[in-house]
Amino acid sequence: MTSRRQQTPDRPAPRLYLVTPEIADAGGFASALGEALAAADIAAVLLRLAPADERTLINRVKALARIVQDKDVALIVDGHPQIVARAGADGAHLTGIADFEEAVGSLKPDRIAGIGGLETRHDAMLAAERGADYVMLGEPQDDGRRPSFDAILERVRWWAEVFQTPCVGYAVDLDEVAALAQAGADFVAVGDFLFADAKAMTAAAQRALLAEPVS
Repeated sequence: MTSRRQQTPDRPAPRLYLVTPEIADAGGFASALGEALAAADIAAVLLRLAPADERTLINRVKALARIVQDKDVALIVDGHPQIVARAGADGAHLTGIADFEEAVGSLKPDRIAGIGGLETRHDAMLAAERGADYVMLGEPQDDGRRPSFDAILERVRWWAEVFQTPCVGYAVDLDEVAALAQAGADFVAVGDFLFADAKAMTAAAQRALLAEPVS
């Protein structure tokens, strides 16, 4: 996952970052994941895992890793940095600056260390200084709450104008995808709503991502 400068006229097009539901049955999810990966240009998949013992978690990651990585897509595990290497994943997504600072040394430089759950601009800047490979802005909390979408767009614009570290803007539905891309997000994360109809919804997200701004 690489960045670009917001000010560069020929900047690379933003790309999609898929966020899975919490996965308990990796085999049962494999088909939907494969359909989504085939339908669009995907940069990364954030694999969310239902609670289980460590060996079970590792086996779930391994069961899906080849499907993702054979498409030259990064497989990022949500949390669980201690299993990333053994499971063959490409990195971990950490929530909050404290968890990030605790785990980043075990992930870098060989694997991706991303961060979300950033409550303040200061935390986001601190994460970038500590070597985050990306910052995610706008993802819902566990209870579904998040800032207003206007506030999220403002945060994405600020980040894109000032920082080189890539920014992932989180879309909770298709209507938010284009706005986040136009605000300057390097990647747009699309949540698990997409997997209700993986092929069609991913293709629709790709079209929204690349849409020209409305004049």
